[in-house]
Amino acid sequence: MTELRGCGTAIVTPFLADGSIDEKSLCSLVAWQIESGIDFLVPCGTTGETPTLTHDEWRRVIETTVEVAAGRVPIVAGATSNCTAEAVQKASEVSRIKGVDAILSASPYYNKPTQEGQYQHFKAIAEAVDKPIVLYNVPGRTGVNLEPATLQRLSLLPNIAAVKEASGVIGQIAGICALLPEFTVLSGDDALTLPVISVGGVGVISVASNAFPREMAEMTRAALDGDWRRARELNNKFLALMQAHFLESNPIPVKAVLAMMGRIEENYRLPMCRMQPALRTKLEAIARAAGVVK
Repeated sequence: MTELRGCGTAIVTPFLADGSIDEKSLCSLVAWQIESGIDFLVPCGTTGETPTLTHDEWRRVIETTVEVAAGRVPIVAGATSNCTAEAVQKASEVSRIKGVDAILSASPYYNKPTQEGQYQHFKAIAEAVDKPIVLYNVPGRTGVNLEPATLQRLSLLPNIAAVKEASGVIGQIAGICALLPEFTVLSGDDALTLPVISVGGVGVISVASNAFPREMAEMTRAALDGDWRRARELNNKFLALMQAHFLESNPIPVKAVLAMMGRIEENYRLPMCRMQPALRTKLEAIARAAGVVK
């Protein structure tokens, strides 16, 4: 199985003013991420506004990312649905795309399944594909928590390879690392990257690295190498901006920062929309203070 370690970017999906996908900007972003030293890329996650993409657009974003990456970094493609049959279909389809190394799939949202329901959901996906599966626990989005005991059961399935833990509960994440010391645990929160690594995690799937990939990759690598002084230095420099990326719902703020940097047009698909002006002004001041926006 592909080893996922370090900093992976949950990459945004750029749009043009007419609402179509801005493939030119997407290609440029993917190339810049790789040139900046990012460890892997995650197209079509939450940060990619995937719920608003058509099926063909979802596939095209993944294929474009694969084409530009050209094997230089692993690609973890998002394939989530709150309908198990659809999640299985999407995972099966994307697993056949040459160049996709693993699949990210979140707990079913809105349905609020039980722990057994989540287990059966992920088991069905895992049994349908031959690629590594990264589970995504994000209770703030889905309304349900993937509990450590359920994750332990799932870890026994051969191709359940990792978990992106975005519960925000460091005690739970530390418990997972203690319970499953050989299992791959990735932080789903930029601001918790160092705490998660300190208890046994091996990296982060990052929102912030959309805007400053080199520094997020360096920070994560320093922590994994035991250079905590350098890791803390970078964390302290960028922590306020990591947190500011959630002044409004992700990916609104990070796309605003990328637009400030001139890397994308600031366009969203409803129900995502532009930030409130006062919050955008605050975000810009924080991004300038961090040196991300000149």
